[in-house]
Amino acid sequence: MAAKLSVNLNAVALLRNRRDLPWPSVEHLGRIALEAGAHGLTVHPRPDQRHTRFSDPPVLRALIDDAFPRAEFNIEGFPDEQFIALAEAAQPDQVTLVPDDPRQATSDHGWDFSAERERLAPIVARLKKGGMRVSLFAEPSPDGMEIAKALGADRIELFTGPYGGCHDDSAKAAKALEALGKAADAALAAGLAVNAGHDLTVANLPALVRRIPRLAEVSIGHGLTADALEFGMAGTVRRFLAALGH
Repeated sequence: MAAKLSVNLNAVALLRNRRDLPWPSVEHLGRIALEAGAHGLTVHPRPDQRHTRFSDPPVLRALIDDAFPRAEFNIEGFPDEQFIALAEAAQPDQVTLVPDDPRQATSDHGWDFSAERERLAPIVARLKKGGMRVSLFAEPSPDGMEIAKALGADRIELFTGPYGGCHDDSAKAAKALEALGKAADAALAAGLAVNAGHDLTVANLPALVRRIPRLAEVSIGHGLTADALEFGMAGTVRRFLAALGH
């Protein structure tokens, strides 16, 4: 089965926040994406609300519940108490925990599972007790996948930034892709499902899904939103679905 597509709406929210106006509407663009066949929506709220606002998750949760009950809602972020409370209130289908410093412009590394196991274990348990699937943002390395499983995680999300950054160097891209493949192999062997996200595009997705045929889900925001300026949101979602093999 081809990997599912979750549309990250952070870039849409960032554009909205440039003005004190309600457009572009995160809810409306999310609706268009789901109508076009996206399997879910993702947001990554940060403490300064520079893109996703704390008021956005309840709206998107209601959109999915009311109009797209087969779609999934994924909230990702650094698991401080504020974020955990936000997730518990919004009740996403999946929570993706990311080791972000709040000041970071974007996610740029995965968890060190060995060093962070004592921090992560009670958080994972708390979220799972609330009925949410838990995914942990992971480096493109096989190290620590057994620990991630022992922590109670259901999935890992492979950080594909290094792969996406090789868009103009095919030799480096091949090496980065193989690193992702080996990490996925280790995760699957440990009993984890595998997601992926960061700087994924229509151009680099086909090779990724060939190397990781059991990829469960990709979460894509920046590249998808950039393409939507040219092809529209609905057309762009269809392009990404085709790149995934749907």
